[in-house]
Amino acid sequence: MEDQNLVYLLDGKIYINLTNACTNKCLFCIRNLKDNVCGKKLWLTNDNVKSKDVISQLKNIYNGESEIIFCGYGEPTLRLEVLKETAKFIKENYPNVKVRLNTNGHANFVYKRNILPELKNLVDEISVSLNAQSEGLYKELTQTEIKTQTPLKEVEDFIKKSVEAGFETVASVVSGYKDYEVNIKECEQIAHKLGAKFKNREWLDKGY
Repeated sequence: MEDQNLVYLLDGKIYINLTNACTNKCLFCIRNLKDNVCGKKLWLTNDNVKSKDVISQLKNIYNGESEIIFCGYGEPTLRLEVLKETAKFIKENYPNVKVRLNTNGHANFVYKRNILPELKNLVDEISVSLNAQSEGLYKELTQTEIKTQTPLKEVEDFIKKSVEAGFETVASVVSGYKDYEVNIKECEQIAHKLGAKFKNREWLDKGY
C-alpha cells in the first residue's frame, strides 16, 4: 500500500483517503475532473485498505498539523472499521489534533443502524454534504445510488442525529456548478433547522 496515497497534505492539513467507493456520483465531484490533488494521485489501485497501512503513511507524513480530515476520492464511512481504527490511533497518539469526517451522510442508511455513537471520542467534527434544497435537485446533482425515493431526507436525518450526538456538525453545499440552481438561503435554513452550521463551497474548476 506504500505506493498508494492514503494520506496527503493540502493547505496545511492532513487528509486521509480510505476508498474510491461512493454511494454518490456527484456531477461536480473533483474526481470527474482529475485523478490527483496537488500532484498526489488519489485513485486507489487496491481498494482493500487496512488501518495499518493508513497509520504507517500517517506517521511518515505527520509533522505537527492541527487537523486531520477523513476525505478522499470516496465515502470514508464505507470503510467504517478502518476509519474508526485510524481515528483511535490519532486520538491516542496526537490528542490535540482535531479530527474531521467529511461524509455524504448515507452511512446510517447503508448500515441500517445509527453509526454515530460509534464515532464518539474518535471524531470531533462531521461535515455532511447536504447538496440541495429539494429531493429532485439532490438526485440530479448527486446521481445517488442508494435505493430510496427520499435520499435527501436520509441525509437530513443523519445531520440531525449528528447534532444530537454532540458532534460539531456542518451541512455543506456546492454552489456555482453550471446552471444548477442550488438555493443557498433555503439550504442554510435547512441546516440551521437541523441544528447544524452551514457552509457554502463555491465550485472551482480545478476542484480545490
